[in-house]
Amino acid sequence: MFKKSFIEKKNTIVEKIKNSKFQIRLPIILTIGIAAGIMIGATFAGPEQTASNFLKSVLKFREVMTLIDRSYVEDVNTDEMVEIAVAKMLENLDPHTIYVSAKDVELSNSDLKKDFEGVGIEFNIFRDTIVVLAPLSGGPSEKVGLLAGDKIVTVDGEIVAGIGITNRGVIDRLRGKKGTKVEVGIRRQRNTELLNFTIVRDKIPQYSVDAGYMVDDEIGYIKISRFSETTYDEFREKLKYLVDNGMKKLIIDLQQNPGGYMDRAVNISDELIANNSMIVSQEGKEPRANMEYRAYRNGLFEEGPVIVLINEGSASGSEIVAGAVQDNDRGLIVGRRSFGKGLVQSMFRLSDGSELRLTIARYYTPSGRSIQKPYNDGLSEYNKDFHTRVEHGELFHADSIKFNDTLKYQTSKGRTVYGGGGIMPDYFIPLDTGWNSLYYIKLRNNNVVREFALNYFQKNEKKLKKMEFSEFLTDFEIDEQMMRDLIGFGEKLGVKYDEEGLRKSEKTIKVMAKASIARNVWGRESYVPIINEINEIFQEALLLFDEAEMLASK
Repeated sequence: MFKKSFIEKKNTIVEKIKNSKFQIRLPIILTIGIAAGIMIGATFAGPEQTASNFLKSVLKFREVMTLIDRSYVEDVNTDEMVEIAVAKMLENLDPHTIYVSAKDVELSNSDLKKDFEGVGIEFNIFRDTIVVLAPLSGGPSEKVGLLAGDKIVTVDGEIVAGIGITNRGVIDRLRGKKGTKVEVGIRRQRNTELLNFTIVRDKIPQYSVDAGYMVDDEIGYIKISRFSETTYDEFREKLKYLVDNGMKKLIIDLQQNPGGYMDRAVNISDELIANNSMIVSQEGKEPRANMEYRAYRNGLFEEGPVIVLINEGSASGSEIVAGAVQDNDRGLIVGRRSFGKGLVQSMFRLSDGSELRLTIARYYTPSGRSIQKPYNDGLSEYNKDFHTRVEHGELFHADSIKFNDTLKYQTSKGRTVYGGGGIMPDYFIPLDTGWNSLYYIKLRNNNVVREFALNYFQKNEKKLKKMEFSEFLTDFEIDEQMMRDLIGFGEKLGVKYDEEGLRKSEKTIKVMAKASIARNVWGRESYVPIINEINEIFQEALLLFDEAEMLASK
């Protein structure tokens, strides 16, 4: 019937089109069509042919939408149809060009802003279900124990799974004034019953530098979780603190950092790299998209060895920093191959308040390599890259990673590096899964460790607050009695004791419990130094400063 209406009515449009609601919005549609049409059409034809084909395409789209608006047998929501059409059209470009509707712009931008009020989670909607990607560091959801991977099934008693909920629906239910409460029902992996949490909304601190501390008398450490509005200021503040406290060697931890604002990554690199050296360049179709970013300021740490930590979750801005450090032979990259996002997006605000985040350029590391991984097999395969790496054994064996010799480049001092899909570290650290067990997974999924830590803190608050964090870090241990209490706490929550599982995971469980207690006492930054005791990439990096120092001194 849909197709038939088009055919029957196509030749009836001979009269002047009325100024319907849709016609008023038509310039918005054409604006979107123009932006996408330029990207699609210009690749395949010369200037004159491109212009002609482009105009034909825009007119065809207008004709079809006009026919639907005026003549389709039933009333339709043309706004929704345009949203669907634009999103589908952009799928033919690249995985990082996206359209954000006007109602979703605020939510989409919020994780890079300074702060907001709400429950503090990063989320996405998969298979009509709200899935927690990560509880924001220091936020109320993290405090009550929400975990990455949790599925939000109910909010204040209302079922929100399987109802076609949108991003706007989520923000309307979870955002709110500081001090107000919201009840969420969580489905956690391997749990048959809902887990219920009461979250007190708060002003969410959008910290992007999770920690900065002296590991010993010489080594400083800074962990950056993303590149947001305040990242450079936060980083520089931590860097100055470390330098003032005698830092001679620096570790920058970019593991699981998905990126963000490009200029923040450039500015951070500039604190490490001197003498007008290239940091990153970008090239696009339009001349104004072609830019070079070079070191120009007197950075706080332009001498002394640097080690940058990356893994398969490090993307975009993280790869700019890692690429600049590696290609300028400024330091060592340690960890596992990064994500591989080398495309630059520019935000175009449309007249109805929506946004088109259009890829306008590719960026290139100082040696000239593009680190964007292939995306010609479609968005689905692109998003399965992590699982592909697991299947190929790449996370466990460096020799499983194959490079194309045509994408070979040289660093400033002649070291060989490769383009074509992420930054390959100078030192590969395999993923350690030997500590994992089903018992640990059950403890984690049932929030046992965090609830035990909170319970311990509440019972021992006065004693703990009399301690200095440095004393806690070196002297406090989860002893046998505490482990028995934790095991008993787990059994009360339905997690049966597993002796073999505990043997494999005991160290990890103890470190997680200690870190969770510390966070309750001293806040979010106290968590990282303790967790780093089981961070295999960090631990290996501590042993590589002799080589990093040799590279820095050449």
